[in-house]
Amino acid sequence: MNKLQAMEVFVQVVDAGGFSKAADNMQLPKATVSTLIQQLEAALSVKLLHRTTRHVSVTADGAAYYERCLQILTDVKEAEESLSRTRLSPSGRLRVESPTGLASEVLVPALPAFFERYPDIQLELGSTDRPVDLIEEGVDCAVRGGELGDSTLIARRIGMIHFVTCAAPSYIERFGTPEHPRDLTRHRCVNYFSAKTGKIYDWDFTRDGERIQVPMPGVIALNDSNAYVQAGLAGLGVIQMTDYLLMQHVQEGRMVRLLPDWTTDPLPVHIVYPQNRHLSAKVRVFVEWVAELFANHPGMRMRSPAQAYPEAA
Repeated sequence: MNKLQAMEVFVQVVDAGGFSKAADNMQLPKATVSTLIQQLEAALSVKLLHRTTRHVSVTADGAAYYERCLQILTDVKEAEESLSRTRLSPSGRLRVESPTGLASEVLVPALPAFFERYPDIQLELGSTDRPVDLIEEGVDCAVRGGELGDSTLIARRIGMIHFVTCAAPSYIERFGTPEHPRDLTRHRCVNYFSAKTGKIYDWDFTRDGERIQVPMPGVIALNDSNAYVQAGLAGLGVIQMTDYLLMQHVQEGRMVRLLPDWTTDPLPVHIVYPQNRHLSAKVRVFVEWVAELFANHPGMRMRSPAQAYPEAA
């Protein structure tokens, strides 16, 4: 007995409500359908269906087995799709979540190229800096920055996030330029707090083997990356934020890079999805597209501050 074929036949019989219609749907002889169901019940030592001359209904055991068969057959189909390179145009709804800054500054500007390549995908892109439960909220995959704490998710590393410390020219004119990270304790800093725990993040600095990690004084703390950058632009204080959000502001003079000799620990970027889902074609192509995008983005692929800010070298 082909167990997978028997499962497919069983599901068809339950869905169709009878052997004859299931046989027609699968283009199989009715005798073959009946034989496969009998062999399946014998192998399981369980009665799956109640049969009368006019009607077929599922038993309690059969109903439970039906649900498992549906999941297994769906998984097999998605696994086959994930390996198929002949399916050139994946289609359907794709729900993705991303941190706010990554969505607005990196993903959204590049989406025209994505839709040109995959016009049949309907993308739903959520952007938030709060943690998202992928399964509970029906999300196919998510882009996440930082170390991953949820081991139940399958993750692919697709890039690195680098950080830079900056302040607006108006702030520097008023409060001066810090020469050492410890000088920041006498400055005003814009803090960032975790949307999950409410904890304010410490800032870290490294230079020639010396490492400093200190809490920063501040009059305001935010948990949205775009709002955080705007606070820096408004001159509310010194900020430490991702390079891809600040690079253009620095290059155009709206922000001034501080402490150029010091670096901050970069963080990995992953794309994650639930381990109970095979990588469907639409998720697979999105993952590959994002990995390619990040590999070619100047704010994600640089390896040292001097590469992004030559004047600091």
